[in-house]
Amino acid sequence: MKIKFLEKLKDNLIPKKYKIYIENIYIFFLGVLSSFGLPPYNFWIINFLTFSLLIIFLIKNKNNNPKLFLLYGFIFGFGYFVSSLYWIPIALLHDQNFKVLIPFSLILIPAFLGLFYSIAFFVFKLYLKPEKVFVNILVFSLVLGFFDFIRGNIFSGFPWNLFAYAFSESIAFIQIVSLIGIYSFNTILITIFSVPSILYLSRKKNELLGLLITITIAILVYGYGVFKINNFKNLKAEPLDAEIRILSTKIPIERFYSSIDNEGILFKLIELSKPSKNEDTIFIWPEGIIPNTNLKLLKSEYDFLFTRFFSEKHKIILGINDIELKREKKYFYNSLSIIDSKANIIYKYHKNNLVPFGEFLPFEKILKKIGLKNLTNNYQSYTASSERNIFKVSQNSKISILPLICYEIIYSGKLSNKKNYNFIVNISEDGWFGDSIGPYQHFAHSIFRSVEYGKYTFRSANNGISAIIDPTGLVVEKLDIKNEGIISIKETVSVDKTFFSTFENKIYFLIILLFIFLIFSFTKLKNE
Repeated sequence: MKIKFLEKLKDNLIPKKYKIYIENIYIFFLGVLSSFGLPPYNFWIINFLTFSLLIIFLIKNKNNNPKLFLLYGFIFGFGYFVSSLYWIPIALLHDQNFKVLIPFSLILIPAFLGLFYSIAFFVFKLYLKPEKVFVNILVFSLVLGFFDFIRGNIFSGFPWNLFAYAFSESIAFIQIVSLIGIYSFNTILITIFSVPSILYLSRKKNELLGLLITITIAILVYGYGVFKINNFKNLKAEPLDAEIRILSTKIPIERFYSSIDNEGILFKLIELSKPSKNEDTIFIWPEGIIPNTNLKLLKSEYDFLFTRFFSEKHKIILGINDIELKREKKYFYNSLSIIDSKANIIYKYHKNNLVPFGEFLPFEKILKKIGLKNLTNNYQSYTASSERNIFKVSQNSKISILPLICYEIIYSGKLSNKKNYNFIVNISEDGWFGDSIGPYQHFAHSIFRSVEYGKYTFRSANNGISAIIDPTGLVVEKLDIKNEGIISIKETVSVDKTFFSTFENKIYFLIILLFIFLIFSFTKLKNE
C-alpha cells in the first residue's frame, strides 16, 4: 500500500510532459554508474543496484510504447559508453588535423554502441511478461548479452567493456571463462546482477526459486574458481629454455611527430634490457617503439648496436614497421618481429586487426584531400594481414608464442585457429590515451584471454601496463603506467588446453539454448 501511494504521489507531483525527461535522466545515470564497475575502479557491486533498478523501472513501465524502450536502451547504453570510453578522443589530440573530430568521436562512438542496447531493450519489451519477474530477467539477460556478442563481432567487432570485465581483479570468479568464454559469462552475470529486483517486485515461490537458482549458480561458479586456482598452485613449475624479459617503457608518444634520435631510443632499450652475453634470454620490447624506421633499416643502420650488446644466446621480440614492395607498390605493415643479435629477421608477424584512423584511414583517397592521415604512420595506411602464425623459438624449444599487437588481445574466440602454442605475447603502445582509464581497460582483456585459453600472457607496453599473467589470470608481476623497467620469468607451469580454447564461441550458443530452456520452463510454472 505504501509503495502504491508513493507511486501515485510521484505521478501527481511530476507533470506528464516532464516525465519522459526525468525518466531518461534516470536511465542515463544508471548507465553512467554501471560503468564504474569496469577497470580501473572495479566497483562491480554497484551493478547489483543499477541492474536491479533498471529491471524494476522497465517492468513498472511495461505499458509504455515499444518506441520508448528503444529510447531507454539507447540512453542507458550512451550513458554507459560515454562514461567508460571518454578516453578514445584523447588520441586525436596528438594531431592538429584531427582535433576537429574530437566532439564527434566523443558523442558518435557511444551513440553507435548505444544502438545495440536500444535494439536489445526493444526486443525485451516484445517478450516482457509483467507477472513473470524471473522470466523477464532471463529474457533481459539473454537479449542484452546477445547484442553485446553482436557488437563484439559485427563490422570487425568492438567487444570493449563487456559488463564481465568488472571482475578482472576477482580471479576466482572468472575461472569459469576457461569453460564457457567471456560472452557466456557476461550473459550469466547480467542475470546475477539483476535478480535482487525480485525481492522488490515479487515474493512468490516461483520467483524466489529463480533467485535461489541464480545464487546457487554464483556460488558454484566461485567454488569452481577456487578449486581450479588451488589445483594450478599444486602443479610443478618447469624451467624455460631461456629467461624471458619484458620491457615496460615511457618513451614519449611525440616520437611519431618530431625528429627523434632512434639511436638514443635503442640505447635506452638496451640499457633497460640489461643483456648478459652468457645467458639465454628472450627480450620483449613494446609496439612501435622505434619510429621512422623499419626492419630493413634496423639491420642496415643499427646492427652494430645489436652486435655490440647482444650475443647469439639472445633473441629480441619488438614492434616495428615493415615494408614490402609488391608490383612496384609499397605496402606498410605494423609488425611484431623477432630478430637475433645481429638484427637479422628470424620471424615476423603483420597485424591483422587495424585501428581505424589510428592505423588506416577509411576512405583514404577522399579524406587525404582535406589533410587527414592515420595517426601512427606518416606515409600511407597500414595494410592488414590475414595470417597469424605461431612462432617457435627453435626446433626443440618449449617456447612457442602466439603474437598479438595492441588491441588484437580483445577478440575472445578469435585469437588463432592454431593451438600449438604455449604463450601469448602482446605488445602495445598505450601512450595515445594518456593517463586515462583506457590503458587499464586494455590490460584487463589480457587477464581474460589468459584464463580463456589457459596460457601465460607476456605483455610489453610503452606508457601502459606491462605484465606477466599466468593461466589463472593471476598477475605474477607487473609494471604500472607510471613506471618503466623490466620484469622476467624463468619457469612456468604447463596446463592442459581449456574447454573454451577447443570450441571457442560455439559454446556461447549452448548457453543461449540453456537460457531459452529456462525461460520456457519458468513460463509454464504457475505463479504461487
